Amino acid sequence: MPAVSFINLLAVAAIAFVAPLLLGLFPRVRLPAVVVEIVAGIVVGPAVFGWVRVDLPVQILAILGLAFLLFLAGMEIDVERLRGRALRLAGLSFAVSAILALLVGYGAFALGLVRSPLLIGIVLLATSLGLVVPILKDAGEATTAFGQLVIAAASVADFGAVILLSLFFSREASSPIAKLILLAGFVIVIALVVLGVRRLERLMPLSALLVRLQDTTAEIRVRASILLLIAFTALAQRLGLETILAAFLAGATLRLIDQDQDQTHPNFPVKLEAIGYGFLIPIFFVSSGLQFDLRALVNSSSSLLRLPLFLIALLAVRGLPAILYRGVVRGRRMVAAGLLQATSLPFIVAATAIGLELRLIGPATGAALVGAGLVSVVAFPVLALMLLRPYNLART
Repeated sequence: MPAVSFINLLAVAAIAFVAPLLLGLFPRVRLPAVVVEIVAGIVVGPAVFGWVRVDLPVQILAILGLAFLLFLAGMEIDVERLRGRALRLAGLSFAVSAILALLVGYGAFALGLVRSPLLIGIVLLATSLGLVVPILKDAGEATTAFGQLVIAAASVADFGAVILLSLFFSREASSPIAKLILLAGFVIVIALVVLGVRRLERLMPLSALLVRLQDTTAEIRVRASILLLIAFTALAQRLGLETILAAFLAGATLRLIDQDQDQTHPNFPVKLEAIGYGFLIPIFFVSSGLQFDLRALVNSSSSLLRLPLFLIALLAVRGLPAILYRGVVRGRRMVAAGLLQATSLPFIVAATAIGLELRLIGPATGAALVGAGLVSVVAFPVLALMLLRPYNLART
């Protein structure tokens, strides 16, 4: 067995444990644990004290954490919600966001702030579905027309941003046209997997076997889900597609396959979330903080100025299209929809890491983008809840 130190991983695990515990002690502080995890990583990492660094064990588990984060995000995609007027408005909103993102990207390029305007535009396109859905549930808005519209818009934005990032900025060398052809083949594989699994599940012996093994030490459904995630990731890597796309599509595929969840295995999503949010995903966020280049951000006033500029850009690209919802929601709720749509962090962290690896963005720009994402998840949901509160009080 190779000599591997677990000291850094111990520190990361300690931060992952303490962050939600501290927030639990102060319930009035409406702050996502992910923000505390990243900030703590910045403080103990090379950017400030230098106590902890990203070594091999942390790096491997962080990669798995990112994959699981996108896997669970894909599972949030509910096809039943993506239909009718909500889907049309969500699609139109994303199209407007794409136009605004290109304008912002090329504007930033003209000002000499970025090297790749297209990458910056794609980074600004996503909404953190995994953060928005719990906020809407806690506010009692998830099943309302407002909540359904925001969830549909976040789903389309997440899916579209991941697809575009994979097509244009995959770390695997291939042209966008070739990737598009490969992506079409990947979709065919997904369709075959969905159809094949659904037919197999209709076989009574197999269905009964799954039910019998699902809550034993076999945890057969959890193992099957991990197999699906790794198989899709391996296939994407083989085809030259971005692995984060594979993880996202694996989650969406599992959602399509697993239609009888409430009847036969209601604890299944909880088990996957326990693996993700209880183990792997916090390691990814803490390691993102460890790799945050704070010095590049604060070295000059011009670098520091990028953070508020990217925050305004994020609000413009994802927030302004909420004006299209005025036929469904108005006034405060329309503004709240825009704020929730502009809430984004996990995708920004992942896309920024790819941009840094491909040398398409500099360390200062990467730090400013992640910083803008941090501010968005701290401020925008709180402002949105303040706007929704008068309506909820009047409704009760």
